[in-house]
Amino acid sequence: MTDEPEIDESKIAPAPTIPEPRITPNVGGGLPDAEVERITTDLIGALKTVYDPEIPVDIYELGLIYKVDLDDDRNLSIDMTLTAPGCPVAGEMPGWVENAARGVEGVQDVTVNMVFDPPWDASRMSEEAQVALNWW
Repeated sequence: MTDEPEIDESKIAPAPTIPEPRITPNVGGGLPDAEVERITTDLIGALKTVYDPEIPVDIYELGLIYKVDLDDDRNLSIDMTLTAPGCPVAGEMPGWVENAARGVEGVQDVTVNMVFDPPWDASRMSEEAQVALNWW
């Protein structure tokens, strides 16, 4: 018998989970991890400067960026969507995203692909976006 008190494990809070990054570039493996991390961080910062004029939240937090590929030559391919296919800025927004991504140091070329499958819905928004839009 020990003198240690018995612990009721049902009262122990689970360990916090670390959220998955919202963008994880698919890379070929030829770039150093530190370079991929820096480009990813800078790209997220750049994408956070792009807004849908009708919604006061940036496209990154809205969850409009679906996929980012970064190849060994530092070329980016970005799959993005819109909140609605008939969005009034549908023709302009890919250019805004491309310009923002081109401003990231080390990026050589950028291709932005507009995709609508799966369709965007509010569940793709970050908690920050939901709070900003009072959608929680």
